Amino acid sequence: MNLQEFQSKLFEAAQASGFSDVEMYYENKEVFGCQVYQGEIDQYEIAEDGGVSFRGMFDGKMGYAYSEKIDDASISFLLKSAKENTRIMNEEDVEEIFAGSEHYDERNFFSEVLNNVTIPEKIQFIKDVEREILTADPRITATDYCMIKSESVTRNLVNNKGLTLSDRMNYLYLMVEVIAKDGEDTKSAFSFQVTKDFQELDAKEVGKKAADEVLSQIGSRNIASKDYPVLLRNDAAASLFSVFSSNFSAEKTQAGISSLKDKLGVKIAAEKISIVDDPFLEGGLASRTFDSEGVASRKLTLVESGVLSSLLHNQKTAKKEQTETTGHAHKDSYKSAVKVGPSNLYIQPSEVPFEELLASMDEGVFITNLSGLHSGTNEVSGDFSVAANGFYVKDGKIQYPVNLMTIAGNFYQLLLDVKEIGADLIFPLSPVGAPSMLVKSLSVTVE
Repeated sequence: MNLQEFQSKLFEAAQASGFSDVEMYYENKEVFGCQVYQGEIDQYEIAEDGGVSFRGMFDGKMGYAYSEKIDDASISFLLKSAKENTRIMNEEDVEEIFAGSEHYDERNFFSEVLNNVTIPEKIQFIKDVEREILTADPRITATDYCMIKSESVTRNLVNNKGLTLSDRMNYLYLMVEVIAKDGEDTKSAFSFQVTKDFQELDAKEVGKKAADEVLSQIGSRNIASKDYPVLLRNDAAASLFSVFSSNFSAEKTQAGISSLKDKLGVKIAAEKISIVDDPFLEGGLASRTFDSEGVASRKLTLVESGVLSSLLHNQKTAKKEQTETTGHAHKDSYKSAVKVGPSNLYIQPSEVPFEELLASMDEGVFITNLSGLHSGTNEVSGDFSVAANGFYVKDGKIQYPVNLMTIAGNFYQLLLDVKEIGADLIFPLSPVGAPSMLVKSLSVTVE
């Protein structure tokens, strides 16, 4: 049974069963992954995951259900499950099936060229990357992992109010972790790259970047534990921002678990900080033309020159505050209920090159990697204390790597203390991104 036939039968049966407004959401994800070790395939994955979810109004409540199968048996299962789920819905949580926006942007997030790259080509490329890493320097002893992965996602949303939407997207990414040893000094470093253009990748460049990353950490020393000006490299800044990004959701503020509650129109960051959600960002990992309720996507500024100007809303949160949805209904997959989530959320970059940020530091610490982000952060208060790798900076120049550090502070205070931001926006395997950021002061402790 094809998807259109299934949808027609589902809606007909739903109406006969007493449902009023109904919606079907379809999602299909295709994944290829390959990990190599010492020139041989170590792990290999070809997977396809997909299914449909059904939402429908029954006795004034919204019912949810999903199925991995598209067949006649699934129709009765979906309707029965959705009816049962209405019994546990909170009376206050009123949801609606959306009739449609006036205009939808026509965008193409799917690369046919990338889709046509063959599996043997991908495997050979990641083998070439590993070879370049291992031959870059005799101090490099191994790769902990060396992986290439591609994903493509198709979404369809149809309801009985006449709305029919679809989009597709795909991307490819590389992840490597390299180990180097110099005497008793052993270091490891993570490197990644995301692209829609396989042809732009160069195994030699990817390998050199990964090798340079780990070799730069050899010879680390201690520094005095105190407050330092800190330069967060773009990937480290994005990782930290990602942990606290959900606080920009109206779901969190309405539940009283976000420090941004009642802060609209209030200065929450330095004037240099603007935060944007752009569903049309070229190369974005969460680009889309419509959200998970069928609302047309649009670019949204959440923080403008340091002032909180908007939160992310779906229909339910918008109704609670008597405002309009911002088009940020989100489903983690077809199996999930509708919640609030960003598309491509990022701190707006400047035109200041990274080198200028570094040169402006009299003394400080340059942070290249953060770990323990979930265990070492309090999303509600904004406090964090996390392990970090990086370098000591003096007179605008990197002097030497520092032994494992702990940096501590408060995310919201950090936003207020940003002195300058860079031009080097990056999304580290996540739809949340940031450029490098120079921060007035953070506590740095070296064990």
